[in-house]
Amino acid sequence: MLTNYFKIAWRNLQKNRVYSMINIGGLAVGMGVTILIALWVIDELGYDRYHQNYDRIAQVMQHQTYNGNVGTQESNPAAMGEEIRNVYGADFRYVLQASWNHEHTVTFGDKMFLQEGSFFEPQVAEMLTLKMIHGSRNGLQEMNSILISAAVAKTYFGDDDPMGKMLRIDDAVDVKVTGVYEDLPFNSSFRDMKIIMPWSLYLSQNKWVEQMENPWGSNFTRTFAMIGDHAEMESLSKKIKDVKLNKVSQEEHRYNPQVFLHPMSKWRLYSEFKNGVNIGGRITNIWLFGTIGVFVLILACINFMNLSTARSEKRAKEVGIRKAIGSLRKQLVAQFFSESILIAVLAFVLSILLVYLVLPSFNVVADKRIDIPFVDFTFWATGVGFAIFTGVLAGIYPALYLSSFNPVKTLKGTFRVGRYAAIPRKALVVLQFSISTTLIIGTIVVYKQITFAQNRPIGYNKDGLIRASVTDDLHKHFDAIREELMSAGAIVAMAESGSPTTQVWNTNGGFDWEGKDPNQAVDFPNNAVSHDYGNVIGWKLKEGRDFSRDFASDTATFILNESAVKFIGLKDPVGKIIRWENQPYTVIGVIEDILVQSPYAPVRPAMWHLNTDAQNVFLMKLNPQTNVKSALSKIESVFKRESPGRPFSPSFVDEDYAQKFGDEKRLGTLSSFFAVLAIFISCLGLFALASFVAEQRTKEIGIRKVLGASVPNLWRMLSQDFVVLVIISCLIAVPIAYYLAVGWLSSYEYKTDLSWWIFTAAVTGAIAITLFTVSYQAIKASLMNPVKSLRTE
Repeated sequence: MLTNYFKIAWRNLQKNRVYSMINIGGLAVGMGVTILIALWVIDELGYDRYHQNYDRIAQVMQHQTYNGNVGTQESNPAAMGEEIRNVYGADFRYVLQASWNHEHTVTFGDKMFLQEGSFFEPQVAEMLTLKMIHGSRNGLQEMNSILISAAVAKTYFGDDDPMGKMLRIDDAVDVKVTGVYEDLPFNSSFRDMKIIMPWSLYLSQNKWVEQMENPWGSNFTRTFAMIGDHAEMESLSKKIKDVKLNKVSQEEHRYNPQVFLHPMSKWRLYSEFKNGVNIGGRITNIWLFGTIGVFVLILACINFMNLSTARSEKRAKEVGIRKAIGSLRKQLVAQFFSESILIAVLAFVLSILLVYLVLPSFNVVADKRIDIPFVDFTFWATGVGFAIFTGVLAGIYPALYLSSFNPVKTLKGTFRVGRYAAIPRKALVVLQFSISTTLIIGTIVVYKQITFAQNRPIGYNKDGLIRASVTDDLHKHFDAIREELMSAGAIVAMAESGSPTTQVWNTNGGFDWEGKDPNQAVDFPNNAVSHDYGNVIGWKLKEGRDFSRDFASDTATFILNESAVKFIGLKDPVGKIIRWENQPYTVIGVIEDILVQSPYAPVRPAMWHLNTDAQNVFLMKLNPQTNVKSALSKIESVFKRESPGRPFSPSFVDEDYAQKFGDEKRLGTLSSFFAVLAIFISCLGLFALASFVAEQRTKEIGIRKVLGASVPNLWRMLSQDFVVLVIISCLIAVPIAYYLAVGWLSSYEYKTDLSWWIFTAAVTGAIAITLFTVSYQAIKASLMNPVKSLRTE
């Protein structure tokens, strides 16, 4: 019986090839989108699960109150790890101190490359359950040792055994390879950690850490922990809350540091904090795209339902004959379900092919490394189940509807579907275009928000601005290098800075000024810069002057941004004194606000001070009259000559700034991609439905033409019903989209407004797309020879 059902289903597909292709194609696209989104969601939810201790690893973070707000940060004092071990060690298996992940020059013979890595306490390999290819997880016990990834081992040693080989780090220290670990997957928070060196080596290279007068006074390291087998994350987090508060001075109690554990399971999806409260993060995108995937699949199923019920008259006699010869209704239902399941299975096979072809481009847009798990039985079992479920979902209404026909009326030829039979189809069309129009509006809002932030004044000129890392050799010859490059026409200005122009690497407290509330805790970005920094980046002075070589006292001065002046409450700020760690600094200038951090948030109060010591970043303004490639080549030759132990690896500041929009751009691109597919699926169904309506009204059109109806009149008659349905869908979609857009924009402090043209453009676009889709069939039907139309039975 089941075999017979599928044979009949296959014959029906062959008999109606056009409608079958539309059904299968529409379902395949809908299922393909759903599979893509499912793979993306699985990858997101699987973040960091490579590490076997995933559910017991946490990062030690802290909330601090400053500038009137509670801020959350990952950085800790270097003493944090040891203190937690000493006081709460029984509750933890590991508490490890670590540096930030940075690029390091790694040299072996004539091979010299930049590799990202961290300094970690020795138990890191055990905590992260690194899979060792060579050596063991105990490889960091000696100070001059190093663990490297498989990719790094391949780069330097090829197929040779790397164990025991010596590498030179930052042209300063030699380390021995004591282990090689499997490359970490792309969906690991530690994926960029290509080399791991001992924490003791970091301390030996940075003597100032152990020589600090107040080891709790500076936050510059990271702390990771693995809780004990019988410990509970939330209660343990509350237990260690005051570990820092109990160690800092009474004056620093104003910052009210509250230490807590942020579980690895939340690093990816729940990474955003506001006023000390976790407000989510990427989990919003999971819900967003998951919902889009469900809706796109529903759109494809609606096409199937519409076409199946629209063609009901074609199959009325078939149903009548089957019932007359004894078929039960449940058998007819099974027959129609078998057809829909067959279509769904064929669509699933086609969808896998589509996903396979699209996945490389999707990975680029989504910044992923997703593969289809062809050898995974669970994937195929889920996929087949998904196809059957889709077939049942798409076929449930047609099966129940078609199997309900009265056999007597269908065989007499008196059966008519009735004037209300089209209402469900119209309702489904309205639902389709409501979803599609909502997606269109959402996509426009995302891009408008991105454009709004991109057009925000940034307070400096990033064009032609590049940055590179400072080394001691380069700093020692700074003036000579600057003069040589300027004489060669490669640059027009050069300076050093403690932080890149697009990031904050250092903040400070300990500031005081006349009229300041003694209980107020403050924390300002405080960037150390060299002379000419303002000239290099092109900041805009509002009051006072820039740092100058003509004034030796400028090493005890500040330049403030407008937000700092407003926050401090200074009137006529130039010449005022601000004390930093009890040392007086004179304000010599005020600049327009510079956008350093998030383009979606207010500019933080910030200050700059002059420091002639070596800093972290070189900033250079390329000569606009010189070819960029030629200028970079000249800079590289000079840098390599002066500092041969480090590769020249510059970054363009405009590219650094563009990265701030990465997440929103990915969201916008993916949203537009899914919106286009949703519109395509809706139009595919609309096209087939218009074709069927035109076919049903063939004789009517012929009679109207004989009576003098023009082609435009017939086109308007056949199109207006669909346009009305789309207008209704737009009236439903606009308030829904408005509500969702307001909710999404509420997460941004600096945000665009919801202009009326967004909704007008979406509605106009939906109507235009409808007319374009329907017009082909409408005009085709209108141009038919009426004599031929009237002869058609």
